[in-house]
Amino acid sequence: MESYSRRWFLGAGATTLISAAGLTACGSGGGSGSGGTITALVYGDDAVKVQVKAVNRFNASAAAKKAKGEVKLQKVPGSEYPAKLRTAMGSPHAPDVFFNWGGGSIKAYKDAGQLVDLTDTIASDPVLKSGFLPSVLAAGALNGHNYGIPMRGMQPVILFYNKTLFAERGLQPPTGWDQLLDVNAKLKKAGITPFALGGADIWPELMWLEYLVDRIGGPGVFDEIKNGDSAGWGDPAVLKAAETVRQLIDDGAFGKGFNSVSYVNGGAPAVFAKGKAAMHLMGSWEYSTQLGKFPDFARKDLGWCAFPKVDGGAGDIRNVVGNPTNYWSVNARTSNKDAALAFLRDCASEAYAKDLVANGDIPTTSNAEKLLGSSPNPEFATFQYRMVQQAPAFTLSWDQAVDPSVSTPMLTEVNKLFVGKSTPAQFVSAVKGLK
Repeated sequence: MESYSRRWFLGAGATTLISAAGLTACGSGGGSGSGGTITALVYGDDAVKVQVKAVNRFNASAAAKKAKGEVKLQKVPGSEYPAKLRTAMGSPHAPDVFFNWGGGSIKAYKDAGQLVDLTDTIASDPVLKSGFLPSVLAAGALNGHNYGIPMRGMQPVILFYNKTLFAERGLQPPTGWDQLLDVNAKLKKAGITPFALGGADIWPELMWLEYLVDRIGGPGVFDEIKNGDSAGWGDPAVLKAAETVRQLIDDGAFGKGFNSVSYVNGGAPAVFAKGKAAMHLMGSWEYSTQLGKFPDFARKDLGWCAFPKVDGGAGDIRNVVGNPTNYWSVNARTSNKDAALAFLRDCASEAYAKDLVANGDIPTTSNAEKLLGSSPNPEFATFQYRMVQQAPAFTLSWDQAVDPSVSTPMLTEVNKLFVGKSTPAQFVSAVKGLK
């Protein structure tokens, strides 16, 4: 899996819409299908082999025979996916089932009445109800209603640290904010930047605000925003988080020039791996990034822990932010709803989870922990799985959770805050105005 896979939706979202003519073979949504065949539109990357196997397994199953249908997988190149999905969903040849990121990526389809509300289906089906980690199912919901079934690996944001640097200076991974500030001071005194930050890409900066808003105000603050109430940006926790970010920057927590350092081109991972920075707040893919670029560092020095609790804050230290997973959603116009729902149930199977683990992913199924011994790093895989399993709440990355029209201007305001072009109060005022 690409180390910066969380950028797929945002980067591809700006792709120019293409003609629907290119998708005439795409699906049977709208009742135009024949023979019960339904089409599943999926993001066509290296990980799609898991979905290919799932389709083959389902089509040969008794469940497919009972539903009198089979699934045809339609793979779309990653950079083209969101635009092709939008075009297809507005055509007579819409897919019956489609891959998405939950949150803002499906809100327009939900608002247009194009999605099957899966809430009651999940509640009444033991396989679906108990098959997935609750925080992941909830993270894909809108206004408390489920429109997606988890179908790929989890990608929580984790605080990584250099075990050797910490041990040499008698430091412990911080569990509270005062402890974090104390660790920062000792690292700076030793001439080490506390945190690597790829500010040139902006989205690594967003991770700091996501966690701080959660730790200060709890997950309900962003839930309000995600569900369409822009007034939620006015919650005191957002201002306090912005002020905390500015304090970190002014205190030198990210060093100088972080705005010119990129994650995508390997700059921030290198700063971290070479010991120039002692910590790195990043998605769980950081492990595979380091293993690929700096394997000795990954094996000997890379440590991981939860984001610290903020003293007096409402957020539980077990709460997680990041990419819960990707989801399958069902088109309300599907020609064979029974087949679509039967296909979704396969995502909860042990066979599906085993295929994800073999691909280096951490499944979001409730039965996955026993399978992690065969992952590239069982210790890290188990930490990551338990982190999400035990999380009372899993907040979807803000730029994927909000409406796509809000995502880019929001990131612009985040960057202005980090580079000092706006104050915390100006940041709050600006994001409150986003519609």
